[in-house]
Amino acid sequence: MRHLEKKNSDSQEKKKRAGSAKRKKTLELPIHEIKVIEPLQEIPTGSEFKGYQDYTVQELLIKPHNIRYRLARWKTPTGEYLKGKLPEAVGKMGHFGPILKSYLLYQYHHCHVTQPLLLTMMEDWGIDISSGQLNRILVEDKEKYHTEKQDILQVGLSVSTYINTDDTGARHQGVNSYCTHIGNEWFAWFETTPRKNRINFLELLQGEKTNYVLTNEALTYMAKQKLPKKLRHPLSLSINRVFKDKDEWSDYLTQLGFIKPHHIKTATEGALLGALIRSGLNADLGIMSDGAGQFRLLEHALCWVHAERLINRLIPLTEAQRQAVETVQDQLWDFYQELKTYKTFTEQQQQQHKARLQKRFDQIFTQTTLFETLNQVLKRLYRRKTELLKVLDRPDLPLHNNASEQDIREFVTKRKISGSTRSEAGRRCRDTFASLKKTCRKLGVSFWEYLKDRVSGNNAIPTLGTLIANKAIESQCPLAENISLCLA
Repeated sequence: MRHLEKKNSDSQEKKKRAGSAKRKKTLELPIHEIKVIEPLQEIPTGSEFKGYQDYTVQELLIKPHNIRYRLARWKTPTGEYLKGKLPEAVGKMGHFGPILKSYLLYQYHHCHVTQPLLLTMMEDWGIDISSGQLNRILVEDKEKYHTEKQDILQVGLSVSTYINTDDTGARHQGVNSYCTHIGNEWFAWFETTPRKNRINFLELLQGEKTNYVLTNEALTYMAKQKLPKKLRHPLSLSINRVFKDKDEWSDYLTQLGFIKPHHIKTATEGALLGALIRSGLNADLGIMSDGAGQFRLLEHALCWVHAERLINRLIPLTEAQRQAVETVQDQLWDFYQELKTYKTFTEQQQQQHKARLQKRFDQIFTQTTLFETLNQVLKRLYRRKTELLKVLDRPDLPLHNNASEQDIREFVTKRKISGSTRSEAGRRCRDTFASLKKTCRKLGVSFWEYLKDRVSGNNAIPTLGTLIANKAIESQCPLAENISLCLA
C-alpha cells in the first residue's frame, strides 16, 4: 500500500542511528593486564625495534571470592574479653557481598532469569546459597527501593506537562490483576492492582497515600459527569474539606444519602481528582492513552496509531471495499505527517495552519464510502475529534502512545517467563524494579551501576527523582517552580 511504501522510503532517507557509525571499539577500553609477546625467531643483530602491534581481548572473570573475617579475641587480666568488630558495611550485608547481591538482582529483574535457574547457576559457580536465602535477597528488605520508586512518580508528575499511560494483564496470587504504566521520556512507573477503572487510576496518581478533597475542580468534574444537582449541592457546602481515607469519605457520602453506585463512583472520582490538584498536580496535565475510559481525564489525547488500528483490522469483502480502506488509510497517514510537521512550527505558523488542519480532519472522517463498516468506524473516530486533535492546542503532546507500549512490553516479557507473583513482597518488587530499571535507562544511568551503588550503600548516584528534575531543567521545562521544589 502507498502509505507503507512511503514509510519505507522515509526510513531509507533517515540518517543512521546513533552509534552505528564505525568507531575505534577499544580506544577507550580500560586495560587490566598487558602481556608482551616476543617473536619466536631469534632477533638478528642490528635489528631496529618498531614498537608493538596491539591485539585486545575482552574477558570476564567469574569465580567465587570468599572472605573470612577473623575477629581476634583477647582475655584481659581482669577476665574481660576484647573482640574485633566487623566493618559496619559487612555487618549490614550479612554473609553475601554487595557484588553478588547486585548480580542476583540484575539477573532476576533485568535479565528475567528465574529463581531456579539462578540457584543452579550459583551452585555451578561454587556459591553456597539456599533457595530461601536467594528469595530473601531478591524480594525482602527492599523498602528503600520502594521509596525511591514512589519518588519517581511524585517528581515525574510534578515536572511533566504530559504523561503516557497504558495497562496490561497481570496475575497475582492466582487472580487476574492489572499492571498500569505511567511515564514519559524521563521516567517509567508500574503498579499492579486488582482492578482497572478511573478510581483506580486516580488513586495510583496520588501515590501511596489516598485522600479526598472537595475542591471547585472536583465539583466541576461531577457536573460534567452529570451528577444530579441535588446531590452536588450538599457537597458544595463542604468546599475544601479534606477526607483522609476511604472510610471517612464513604461515611460522609452515606450521611448525604448517596445510594446508587454510579453516583458514589462519580463523586469519588471528583474528590480524588480534587485531592490531586490540591496536592500540586498540573491541572493542564496531558494524558496520552489508547483511549481506554479510565484514562480520559484532564487534557486527554488519543493515540493516532490506536485510532488507525480500527481501520486496519477491517476485513473488506470486495476489491472496491479494499480500495476504500486503502484510500482512507493513505489519507489518515498523510494527515498524520502534517500533524508531525505542525509540531515543529513556530507559534505564529501554527495559528496559520490550525483551521486548515481542522477542516482537513472533517473531510477525512465525515466522508462516505461504499464500505458501510468503514463509514461507521470513521463516525466513531470523528466523535473523538477533540482528543485526536489535542496536539493543535498542545504541540508538546506526542501523537502516539508508543512510549508506553514499549515500556510495558518489558513487564509482559517478565509475566510470560515467570507467570504470576505469589506474595505481596514479590509483587511490590516486580513493580518497583521494573520502574527503577526503565527509569535508569531513560536517564542514561547504568542499571548495573545503580544496583551496585544502592546495594553497597554508597549512594554516590543521585536519587532518580533528582535526576528527573535535572532532566526537566536541561529541557527548559515550563514547570520551573515545581522543579525547584523537587530539588529542595
